Amino acid sequence: MSRILITSALPYINGVKHLGNLAGSMLPADVYARAMRLLGHEVLYICATDEHGTPAELAAQEAGITVSEYCDKMHAAQKGAGENFKLSYDYFGRSSTPSNHVLTQHFAHRLEAEGLIEEKISQQVYSVDDKRFLPDRFVEGTCPTCEYESARGDQCDNCGRLLDPIDLINPYSAVSGSKNVEIRDTNHLYLRQSLMADRLRVWIDKAQGWPALAKSIAYKWLDEGLRDRSITRDLSWGIPVAHEGKVREGFEEKVFYVWFDAPIEYIAATQDWAAETGNDWARWWRTDKGADDVSYVEFMGKDNVAFHTLSFPTTIIGSGEPWKLVDKLKAFNWVTWYGGKFSTSQKRGVFMDQALSIAPSDYWRWHLIANAPEGSDAGFTFEDFQARINSDLANVLGNFVNRITKYAGGKFEGKVPSQDEFSGAIWGEAEDWIVSELSTRLPKLIEYYEAMEFRKAASETRAIWAAGNEYLTQAAPWTHYKTNIDQAAMGTRIGLNLVALFGILAQPIIPDAAEKILSALNVPEGNRTWNFVGEDADWKTAVTDILDALPKDHAISAPDVLFAKIEDGDVAEWIARFGGAEA
Repeated sequence: MSRILITSALPYINGVKHLGNLAGSMLPADVYARAMRLLGHEVLYICATDEHGTPAELAAQEAGITVSEYCDKMHAAQKGAGENFKLSYDYFGRSSTPSNHVLTQHFAHRLEAEGLIEEKISQQVYSVDDKRFLPDRFVEGTCPTCEYESARGDQCDNCGRLLDPIDLINPYSAVSGSKNVEIRDTNHLYLRQSLMADRLRVWIDKAQGWPALAKSIAYKWLDEGLRDRSITRDLSWGIPVAHEGKVREGFEEKVFYVWFDAPIEYIAATQDWAAETGNDWARWWRTDKGADDVSYVEFMGKDNVAFHTLSFPTTIIGSGEPWKLVDKLKAFNWVTWYGGKFSTSQKRGVFMDQALSIAPSDYWRWHLIANAPEGSDAGFTFEDFQARINSDLANVLGNFVNRITKYAGGKFEGKVPSQDEFSGAIWGEAEDWIVSELSTRLPKLIEYYEAMEFRKAASETRAIWAAGNEYLTQAAPWTHYKTNIDQAAMGTRIGLNLVALFGILAQPIIPDAAEKILSALNVPEGNRTWNFVGEDADWKTAVTDILDALPKDHAISAPDVLFAKIEDGDVAEWIARFGGAEA
């Protein structure tokens, strides 16, 4: 088995994240990490809060506390929200930690030594009323290309063109709305990405395991001409522009740009994890220390792709040191809220803490993965949420588990039937059918997880659950019970083994329900893996073994109701609370 390093884009510190953020990075990374662990791989899943930049300062100002206090508070809130959604981080760090300060300053020093950092005077938008230089994203105005009136200073959301804030027509401060702005000179450090463009293109050409979305975004930036980007900002909160404790002359009131230090935190968080656990961080990140055999997988929304395919690789490659580069990059489109955008700043949509106040985490996890925004944007409505949960979880999985476990409890004393060899039973068409069905679907399911095709993995999981219901319909142990108890015992025994299998398969997406199922069947922790096929076995042999895995006379119980249905009244109440169709 291999070693897999997983990172998901760092959630920004300004508030608990909405469901779109969850679906676009953290949740699929968790599902993938869980699946790979079940397959026996050594997995390290790293994430952290992204704590620098203007939004953090503004949020702290609004809250009436210091930026440090605000970040402490929101890191705890985001960590708690992740735990409540059962996100299985191996470590959830912070970009403001000393380790990231040291590493960021180290990379800047190395890049300058390699001729990839240039200090130069540039022009930047200054808000007179706000008394501050405005970062790119906090300058808005009319796009000079398509005349979209709400273009940001770094990029136009309408035409997608990369912008410089000083190019905007009628610019204004997104902080205060003030149009009293000036273009002033300021001194900054620039990462000379343009010098790396050819090397980056060759690297991206060779990349495998990237969806078309990720490569198309990277190529778009390269084709438009990769621009040198400032890696410092006129701010007080952030990582000082220093090396070995000495602040760079002329940069006493500047810090490194949040988008320079944030991805470096992946490495720094791994160092912090290693320091706390006694592990070796270098074997995951340094190719001269064993990381050359690591498969590094990144998860992110499409707005983060350019930084992870161009800027961060420029930092890693440009340092001239043997750092691990990403192998597979999974990028997601948007989850839309009733046709519009989720928005943290405008508090539009459902946020992680709010979501858990109206439905269990498994409900959200299942819906967001089954409707993952992989090939295109994916719309969210409460009506779709209700339909999917009631159909997939309550009717297909919940109904199957409920009827066969209760039947075994009533007719076979809450035990796996013990009739030896099912002497009076006939292995028939129903049994042949379920073996054939699972022999085809199980390897396909694993392939989907390995390829990070999450919608297909959820669909295949549901199809396997549905196959269990179809088997019970064909085998009909309750019909045979009065005339051939051995036949009923075989159908019940296979049904209970299907319950165990379905619980094992459910673990990546709906871990709470999976735990309830497997605990009700008393399945030992060591038997909950996905190592179904031995070295010399084929899938039909493996499936036959799966259908006879629970020991005879093994005690089981019927779990409590796994999935309560969502009623129309619930949907109406949620729409009234969160906005819904009129949002």
